[in-house]
Amino acid sequence: MLSFSRQILRFSRRPLGAGLRRCLATEAAESGPAMSLTFGSPYESFYENVSVKQVDVSTSTGSFGILADHVPTIQTLSPGVLTVYQGGSSDKYFVSSGIVTVNKDSSVQILAEEAHPLDRFDEQAVNKQLEKAQQELSSATSEEDKASANVAIECAEALLKALHK
Repeated sequence: MLSFSRQILRFSRRPLGAGLRRCLATEAAESGPAMSLTFGSPYESFYENVSVKQVDVSTSTGSFGILADHVPTIQTLSPGVLTVYQGGSSDKYFVSSGIVTVNKDSSVQILAEEAHPLDRFDEQAVNKQLEKAQQELSSATSEEDKASANVAIECAEALLKALHK
């Protein structure tokens, strides 16, 4: 017998609403088959071949959830929240950039340039960093300095958005 979520996906001819997609993702994360996750940055390792149910990532082409048997893909990570669902709970991390690789054997590798648990951040400190980056952009003279300031602004804005969820 097909699970509720698969029945809906199989028979639906219209796009699913955001609420229903979240419900289906939650059901899959709680009851679906597991996959192997390795996730870290050059500074810290968070998961090493750990069995998880789902991983949600923000990429340059949009956000998506990864479940076991996901189509193999390689994507570049965008600044945003990465959520790992495991055993009925979830852990959230802020990722600045990096690469996610999904393999045919349901293993997932995520290498982030910078990644930290979301609860490590202070909103006031992030606001100060955003202001500093905006000042650096307004005073930048070289293209390199402008690009660096734009990256800092993009990350700070994405982090503030993540902290408000």
